Order: sequence, then structure tokens, then C-alpha cells
Amino acid sequence: MKQLSFEYGQGLMNANLPDNTDVFIPGTTVPDPACLPQDWDTLYKATLDSIRNPIGMQTLTELAHKGSTVVIVIPDIVKGGNQPTSHRKVSVRACLDELYSAGVEKKDILLLFSNGLHPRTTVQEMKTILGDDLFHEFYFSGQITSHDSEDYDHLVDLGFTEHGDHVIMNKYVYDADVAILIGHTQGNPYGAYSGGYKHCATGISHWRSISAHHVPEVMHRPDFVPVSTHSEMRHKFDQQGMLMEEKMGKKFFCCDAVLDTYSRQIEINSGWAKEMQPVSWKTADKRTFVKWADKKYDVVVFGMPTDFHYGNGMGTNPIQMMQALSAQVIRHKRIMSDHCVFIVSSICDGYFHEERWPYLRELHEMFQHDYNQVLPDMNHYGEYFATKEEYIRQYRFANAFHPFHGFSMMSCGHIAEMDTSAIYIVGAREPGIARSMGLKTRATFEEALADAEKKFVGPNPNILALPQTYKLGAVHLCMKDD
Repeated sequence: MKQLSFEYGQGLMNANLPDNTDVFIPGTTVPDPACLPQDWDTLYKATLDSIRNPIGMQTLTELAHKGSTVVIVIPDIVKGGNQPTSHRKVSVRACLDELYSAGVEKKDILLLFSNGLHPRTTVQEMKTILGDDLFHEFYFSGQITSHDSEDYDHLVDLGFTEHGDHVIMNKYVYDADVAILIGHTQGNPYGAYSGGYKHCATGISHWRSISAHHVPEVMHRPDFVPVSTHSEMRHKFDQQGMLMEEKMGKKFFCCDAVLDTYSRQIEINSGWAKEMQPVSWKTADKRTFVKWADKKYDVVVFGMPTDFHYGNGMGTNPIQMMQALSAQVIRHKRIMSDHCVFIVSSICDGYFHEERWPYLRELHEMFQHDYNQVLPDMNHYGEYFATKEEYIRQYRFANAFHPFHGFSMMSCGHIAEMDTSAIYIVGAREPGIARSMGLKTRATFEEALADAEKKFVGPNPNILALPQTYKLGAVHLCMKDD
């Protein structure tokens, strides 16, 4: 037998799996493309070269001059790395230096975190993301803030795309003479990659805009799984971003980095998202869509920490658990057999972290009643929750997620049920919580595997172990002959 360890809460749980179990670790089993040298000077030069040679638009020094107002839009804490040479730190500094060289004055620059429906960026997170120098340069003069999708004094209603999506965007960005998007071309289960038009469509918009794409009628389409850059969701990101540009009368100036497993810069591309995105995707595809598997897998085994991606409680809150499980389906569907089963360690102890997700216990309770058979049955409550004043106040002033974010999580969460035969949660302390979401529960990996072999996959299934899931930057696994 092969003994492997998987995340369990904040610790590890051991599993004895058959010797023929295959193991995949991002960036190791198949190496990433080489990243750029990670010293500041090299990364700064590469970033500056990209900024000075933008794809499909003018340079910053041609766009800006003395008197120009500038907003630099920066991704929140959720992804992208916070090391001293992270893309955010290097690219913000490089953009500032170019702007200053064109005569732009510091007083006319705003740093804006694009948290969308995520919790508004805390002061400590601002400092972590930017580093001490940038933080102190701008914070105490009131020139750092985060997007507030419920602050109607600082939103602009742009009307509708030709496909009927309601686009509402941040007014600071709309009013600026130059709008810079700092982004990451990083593998994502929503439309394949972060960055580009996904950044503005989700990061500086409103729940009504996000409800055009993070909903069942988009996420349960055949083109959503397995993940690709050609889905209806991706098209909607582009349509919304382009409408923003049309109504603003200017293009976003993007500076996006293709990142590796450890959030290090592989390549940096700048310019107009419409033309820059496909260029970034060419390199990102080599790192993200990994042609590795010789066979389809019947069983996929991984662990679920308590604290990852969206924050502490992600791996124990049942709605968030379902989203996290579905994200693995989206990434691995190409190599999953038609009867694939997941076996997942999770402490599943009833920790909802209600300060961060104040509405999810109520949603979970509603799901247990009133003819709600599957998660999409809950979608008609979206506007009701999205306009609940107390939940909105907690989003605006208490660093909680916006209540509509829970509906995007449930739309995604249903995919785990759609595309697996069963999901076993191993070692749950409150197993009823897992069962309330349609998941099976067992005490050990060995018991779960035995049950899966009996009921779903037969003897001698192909097993894939993913021991670093949720701990490293994910890839989208593919068959070698894809």
C-alpha cells in the first residue's frame, strides 16, 4: 500500500491507498515553465519593458501628463502572491514611475483594491499586498481604498450590454483620465483565467452585473465544464469590460503577469485587454492546461484545509465546501471517468465563520426546507438576500462577503453533484453537515474507497491523489493526447 497524507483542518490525515495510485503535485510532477529571475531589478525591468511596449494601445507616458488623474486597480488578497517581488508590488511601482516621468502628480493618483463582492480590503491586507513603502506613500494621504459595490455615490450605471447584462461600475475608475488594471493570468475555474476583462467585470462592478454570469444559467451550461477561455462566462466578462471602456471613452491599461505554482512571474504582458488577453493565454496555457494523464481516473483523493482561498472557514462552511469541491471538478473534468468519485478529508466541524459569511447559515438552513431539492432551487432568493440591509452593512463595514457572493458559490457548488457519482467526506466531526449537502461520510479513506469500489467504480479503479490541493496554485489537468 502507498501511504499518503492529506490536509485535515490545519493538520494531516494519513491514507493507505493502492500502490498503483498516481500522485500529482502542481509544478513538481510536471514542472512549470521557467519563471523570470526573482530579484527586484530583473522583475522591475521586465515589467517596465512590458509597460513601455503595450499591446494594442498607447503607452502610459502617451496617455498621461501633468494634471491627469489616475486610478490603479489592484487585485485583493485572495490570489496573486504577497512576496517582496510579487507582481502587484513590482508593477504598481513601475507604473507609478512611468506616470511620474510623464508629469503626473502623486496627489492625482488613487490605489483601488478590486475586491468586488469579496470582503473590502483591510488596512493590514493593504500593507501586506503593497509592502510598507507603497502603503506609507499613499495610505496616510487618503489615496488607498477598496471597491464598495454598495456605495452608490461612487458607482456609475452604464446601462446594459447588447445581451442584456446590467453593468454598474466604480465611479473613481470611470472618472479617471487613466485607468490601470494590475492583473494575474492565473488558472481559475471561472472562465479559465483571472486578469484581463475578468478583473473589471468582477472586481469593480455590482452584484447585478455579477448576477449576469455567476448564476446557474451560465455556470451549468455545457461550455462551463471543463474550464476553457471560450465559455459564455468568458464572453460575458469581455462584453461587460468592453461596455465599460465604451462608456468611459477610454481603454483600460492592463498589466498582467502569467504566474507559476508559487505565484512567481513567468511572463508579463501589458496593453488593451481585448488584444492582450490572447497573448497572455498562450504562455499561461503551457503552465495551466497540463497534458499529463494517460488514462481517466475513477477516484480522485485530496484533502481540504479549514483556511484557504476565501478565508478561514472555507473548508468547513458547507456552502463554501461545495464550491471548493466543484472547483476541482472544473479543473479535472477532462481526466475524470464518467463514474468518478471524490474522497476528501475535511474536519467538517460546523465552523461557519459567520463574521465572514454572515448569511450562509441562513442559506444552508433554507436549503433544508421548502422543496429545495438541489442548490439551483435556491437561486430565486438571490435578490432577496442581495438587498438585505444588515448583510449589506456587514459587507461594507465589517469585512464580510457580500450576500450575493453566496449565490455564486451555490451555482458553482451544484457542479460537484452534476459531475461526480459520489463525494465522500472522510473524518467529519459533524457528519450531518456533509450529509445535508448530499455528501457521503466515512471515518477513513480506506472505508470510503471500499464503499466506492462496491457501489460505483468496481475493483481496481484508477486512483489519482492530489496531496497539495488548495495549498499550491492549481492547474487544469488534461489527457496527453488532447
